Amino acid sequence: MRKTRLHSVASPGRLVAVLAALTLGVVLPLCAMPRGERHEVRHEIDHLEDHWRDAVLTRNVAAMDALLASDYMAITANGTLESKEETLARMRSGAVRITSLDVTDRKVRFYGSTALVTSRAEVTGTTPEGELSGAYRYTRVYVHEPSGVWRIVSFEASRINEPADHK
Repeated sequence: MRKTRLHSVASPGRLVAVLAALTLGVVLPLCAMPRGERHEVRHEIDHLEDHWRDAVLTRNVAAMDALLASDYMAITANGTLESKEETLARMRSGAVRITSLDVTDRKVRFYGSTALVTSRAEVTGTTPEGELSGAYRYTRVYVHEPSGVWRIVSFEASRINEPADHK
């Protein structure tokens, strides 16, 4: 009778092989996008960022709805969580009106099917609490869905506190 030797999944050699396969499965897609294609996708994300900005300024809730993923979650500059439904309801109601939104220092980075956007924004508008103005840093995260559409899944804003003038 012939004996068959079974290799343990936890053996050092097997573990290294499994980890290598998993690592290659994650790292290769990140590197697989040719430089020209990354450039085109960067322009696509820039266009989506501009489209979002225009939608906020004109309170175009339909455009915002199309850009946001169903499980979108925001962390506002005051630290509250806001779902897609809450974001759209706030814009529909007119509770928040952004009259000026100047974006600078935009950087777009890609991690597989995820795009991470960071920018600086000078904002002017009104909220139920009163006037809104100031400089903010924000991060917006896009995910490329299997359907081929980029959707915003996350947003976080932080107010930039300028140091007080000491004279």
